[in-house]
Amino acid sequence: MLDQPEKEQTTGSPVNAMRFAEPGVPIIRGVNWAGFLALYWKEVRRFVKVQLQTIWAPSITTLLFLIIFTVAMGRGDRTVLGVPFADFIAPGLICMGMLQNAFANSSFSMLVGKIQGTIIDYLTPPLSVGELLAALVASSMTRAILVGFAVWLAMFIWPGVNVGVSHWWAVIWFGLMGAAMLSLLGVLTSIWAEKFDHAAAVSNFVVAPLALLSGTFYSIDRLSPAFQAVSHVNPFFYAISGFRYGFLAEADSPVVQGALILLAINIGLTLLCYFLLKSGWKIKS
Repeated sequence: MLDQPEKEQTTGSPVNAMRFAEPGVPIIRGVNWAGFLALYWKEVRRFVKVQLQTIWAPSITTLLFLIIFTVAMGRGDRTVLGVPFADFIAPGLICMGMLQNAFANSSFSMLVGKIQGTIIDYLTPPLSVGELLAALVASSMTRAILVGFAVWLAMFIWPGVNVGVSHWWAVIWFGLMGAAMLSLLGVLTSIWAEKFDHAAAVSNFVVAPLALLSGTFYSIDRLSPAFQAVSHVNPFFYAISGFRYGFLAEADSPVVQGALILLAINIGLTLLCYFLLKSGWKIKS
């Protein structure tokens, strides 16, 4: 007879038959979509519960900017880049509102966990660093998109303002890239900050000035060469200028150049956030 292969000897115990992973070896292979979506929806529900404060209040504030600056500076058929002043500042205000709210959302998430002692809720679930970062950024971008849509809708029905879209790809690309940039900056702030005063300092002394000096209310062509050079260092300028191009088909800077600069900045911020989260700097210590 032919030799038959010997059967492996088993003890019959179900415990011995099961294979357990070594300590520290991940059991979930690939992307943990269930965990990612759970954290994403948790963050979305957090700001939707107080939507009057997180979505509608910023929208009304941004609309007030449009009304005030149009009344104060838009009289006399004043034009900028060949369009009425109200049409010029409207896309910039939409983008500025998106950027500021993306930062506000992501800078609050882990910071409140560090202060209240609930940071463990972000660290113990079976989520990789990339999945944790993606959920925080995606939820902040969602808030930015909702605020941007609310502001656009209010301006659409407001008399005397044209917010018709000329290039959808520019609106989508620069809107998402700008929101992602500020979401990542907010995550960095929440990692570094130890109290709410630190986050407020970044918002008041970094985010707000960069947003206001980004060409939202004026064209940089009217500035001196020195201030034009300063504006080209401001990453907010490329987001708002490119976003405005999507509505007016006019921009203060080369659109493709701005798109690539924002992409490079987001890649750099993503890598920085990833390695800081992975190291546990100011989170696990």
